[in-house]
Amino acid sequence: MEFKITRDVRNEVLKRRELEFVLTFNGPTPSRKSIQEKLAALQNRDENLIVLDLERTRFGKMELLGRARIYDDEETKVSTEREYLLKRGKPKAESGA
Repeated sequence: MEFKITRDVRNEVLKRRELEFVLTFNGPTPSRKSIQEKLAALQNRDENLIVLDLERTRFGKMELLGRARIYDDEETKVSTEREYLLKRGKPKAESGA
């Protein structure tokens, strides 16, 4: 997996960085979790502070266009982000029968 950051803007009002990137990969499309982990490692941030918003692949290309937001703290992330984006990519709770 190879990241190329195409846009990196600091949003002081919402206390976050807004990134747009192109991800080149081999094989199957990487999972949201693996993208989040790799982005956290590249940016030296906690992966729990990163929210992936958009992921688009192009037909016939091993390339993914994505958008991510990196928050300064968990409280700001929870108060700003939509709930479905916070749940996306997390393992589902197993239902005990």
